[in-house]
Amino acid sequence: MLGRRSPQRQLFDSQNLPHRVPADSFYGRMAAVSDTLFSDDDLQAMYCADNGRPSLPPALMSGVLLLQFYDDVSDEEASERAKFDRRWQVALNLPLDYLGFDPSSLSYFRKRLVEHGQERYAFDRLVAVGRAAGFIPDTVTVLIDTTWTKGAGAVQDTYTLLRKGIRKLLRDMGYATPGKRRGLSTPVQALVASYLDRDHKADIDWADPQQRSAQLKVLVQDAESALELADACSDDPDVRATGWLLTKILGDDVVEDDQGDPQIGKGTATERIISITDPDMQHGRKSKAQRFNGYKVAVATEASSDMILDVADVPASGSDGAHLVPAVQRIEEHASVTVERVIGDGAFGSGENLAACANYPAHPVDLLTPIARPQDGTVDKSAFQIDLEAGLATCPHGHTVVGQPTSQSPDQAGLRFTFPRAGCEACPEFAACVRSKSAGRTVQTGAYESYLQAQRKRQSLPEFRAEYRTRSRVERKQAELVQHGIRHTRYLGGGKRQLQRLWTGAVVNLKCLFRLAEIKNVDLRLIRHGLEGSMA
Repeated sequence: MLGRRSPQRQLFDSQNLPHRVPADSFYGRMAAVSDTLFSDDDLQAMYCADNGRPSLPPALMSGVLLLQFYDDVSDEEASERAKFDRRWQVALNLPLDYLGFDPSSLSYFRKRLVEHGQERYAFDRLVAVGRAAGFIPDTVTVLIDTTWTKGAGAVQDTYTLLRKGIRKLLRDMGYATPGKRRGLSTPVQALVASYLDRDHKADIDWADPQQRSAQLKVLVQDAESALELADACSDDPDVRATGWLLTKILGDDVVEDDQGDPQIGKGTATERIISITDPDMQHGRKSKAQRFNGYKVAVATEASSDMILDVADVPASGSDGAHLVPAVQRIEEHASVTVERVIGDGAFGSGENLAACANYPAHPVDLLTPIARPQDGTVDKSAFQIDLEAGLATCPHGHTVVGQPTSQSPDQAGLRFTFPRAGCEACPEFAACVRSKSAGRTVQTGAYESYLQAQRKRQSLPEFRAEYRTRSRVERKQAELVQHGIRHTRYLGGGKRQLQRLWTGAVVNLKCLFRLAEIKNVDLRLIRHGLEGSMA
């Protein structure tokens, strides 16, 4: 049943007594709006209306959760600070003799938020305040970028993945219960005992390739035996999920040699599983030199106010540009604004994105992004004059050829222009232009070439460079998110990961609201009124 904070003030309320918490600190400013920052009624749908013991007030728990992400502390530390830290007590307007709550209450509260689709509650509420206060205009320019985050699980090698996967599959099938093992055949009993009665790597010389190979063969055979047992429990969703996980590990990491023996495969499979504990984790790259294991966080800010309009947990692998259009859609849906322009780095500058923004439903979106050009002194494709309508391409030295279609599919239609080898060899830029050892220079266009041509021309203008410089402000906002712990994923599961991203974004937005109110000489009561009406 929904519990509510009493509107009755007490003698020992922290805000009623002298304290040394600065009024211009985050805690002091949060105290000024604590009575309207969150509302119990906003989350009443998460609780039974007429049955059960009253819950901890959701407005209070929301405030505690916000402070937890602000200070980047554990559930246990958050519980302790609510009881003993004067800054937290002032920010939450708690009495000095507050008895506190069990740390598990925060875990249950987060779970309830995710189960009822309220993980966006604090984030959307504070964006609505920015709109109500006039800090966020109706038509916005969005700055977008991604940053990396660590996963919540340990990165494991193939041997550990197989061993942990077999163990998890057997546990999901119920074999951890002694009664479940009755009547099993001797080989199955031995398999179950090997993985459930102990959990450690085999006692072999791991520096010996032959012993490693023999151990891999044992693990693969045991994995296949466990998957055969799982076929009888195919109706159980947990068994199916773990069985798929183990099958994918076998498919991604293990190959057979000429003798039919299993070997560790070379290279890394796409979306390879790297942790049984956190199976959504992936290998990722932010550059050729920077690799990481975990996830990415896509962050979109509003250019004039620097408030975050969208923050999303996304897979570590794949292109950053794939998250552009979904971010624009979420911003317009949740913030009730019109995205007029998006500024992003070269990872967002694909022809597909340019076309999607130009043909965005209801209104076009201006995508301001550079198109990558080679920096090694080679002759770039942009140096050629390509007439798409006439199907002609002219090289920098005036040689023209006719293009040939590369595909019959309309959505992939393109042209291939092949220059004669003899003419290319006579050119002074032959070495910098032609890479083939037998043919001349080849230039190919795709379905989005017209959009790419326009963008290449645009990025050479001074106006483009001046506007593009503003993109760096989203990186500062990412650094602020990192300061509050977003680099370290706390929870398992997509819903809770997204909750961490959004509530950390809410912390940064609340700080931004306080800063904007001071810069624009707006009384905090305006934000209070915005808070009162934002969820009406």
